[in-house]
Amino acid sequence: MVLGIAGGIAAYKAVEVCRRLEDAGCEVAPVLTEAATHFVGALTFSALASHEAATSLFGNPSDPIPHTRLGQWADVVVVAPATADLLARYAAGMSNDLLTATLLATRAPVVVCPAMHTEMWEHASVRDNLALLRDRGVRVVGPDEGRLAGGDEGAGRLAAPERIVEAVRDVLASTEGPLAGRTVLVTAGGTREAIDAVRVITNRSSGRQGHAIAEEAARRGAKVVLVTASHLATRHSALLERIEVETAAQMRAEVLAAAPTADAVVMAAAVADFRPAQPSSDKLRRTDGIPQLVLEPTEDILAEVVASAPAGQVVVGFAAESGDALAGGRAKLAKKRCQLLVVNDVSAPSVGFDHPTNEVVILGDDGSERHVALSSKQEVASAVLDSVTGRIREGAR
Repeated sequence: MVLGIAGGIAAYKAVEVCRRLEDAGCEVAPVLTEAATHFVGALTFSALASHEAATSLFGNPSDPIPHTRLGQWADVVVVAPATADLLARYAAGMSNDLLTATLLATRAPVVVCPAMHTEMWEHASVRDNLALLRDRGVRVVGPDEGRLAGGDEGAGRLAAPERIVEAVRDVLASTEGPLAGRTVLVTAGGTREAIDAVRVITNRSSGRQGHAIAEEAARRGAKVVLVTASHLATRHSALLERIEVETAAQMRAEVLAAAPTADAVVMAAAVADFRPAQPSSDKLRRTDGIPQLVLEPTEDILAEVVASAPAGQVVVGFAAESGDALAGGRAKLAKKRCQLLVVNDVSAPSVGFDHPTNEVVILGDDGSERHVALSSKQEVASAVLDSVTGRIREGAR
């Protein structure tokens, strides 16, 4: 990839971006504007990157058209920092230095990471230029808020290097990942059903497993819709849309709205089976005596998804079991009629709810059973999506 560095004080952070991209396995060719060399030396990037840093359209007889070569070679072009000047020249189609010429000479995806003082960031011309670039398909990352040059604070700070690298991974995954062009709907967390204005019925689900699946699907290039009842953070990703819900009814509405266009639906949430039939809008007080809770069943979202699934859609259920977990899972698979069912024994040590680890068996409607030994929920997510990807490929044949 081409890493473009424009002339702003945030150019020093591009050194860390370069290092992280190389560590992630990228082949980086740095391109600095002349202004950038006033803030950081080209030699620094040459020492860190796979290719020697370039700073000029001219002066190298062995490479007379470097912008064309770089533009055609790159799988992605990243500009960090992207100054107001650089954005204006790129939007206007100017090519008066190596970096802007490369931007015009490439058909690869482009990611720009703006960095400038708050007053510049808020200027109408900068916003107009960014809007134009977005309309042309350019991905914009940041900026963040925080301390700026000169000691004041505000919007305009270059996005954190790790966030920039994640954005690059998303761009590459969206074109080259095994789930590129696919849509995956994931549910996560334990729903909460109101008893009164302050109390709820819920369960021990943290949402970690569902979130791990959503993030792994995005890493593989899928457009992800995450419907979650968890307050856990999710990583920054243009491929991941997060929809927050609280109750089973809210989750059902969002899932049924999104499911028809999904290639796969992964129902990892722990949805309440019952809810109070008549929750109080006021707080129930101790002095009023012990309340009598009458429960009613919630809708079976998984069953509804399976019943309305379009041809080729892969539906994955989850079964949190105890005792003979595998027998319970097999019975649930037969009843729910989904393609895959992920079973775990929540009574086992370090498994299931509110643990960073999990141990599961992935059951298939074809009789297959894949055991995933106790491991991180990220590793379990990878195994689940391996199975999902395989089913999607089978359906595409």
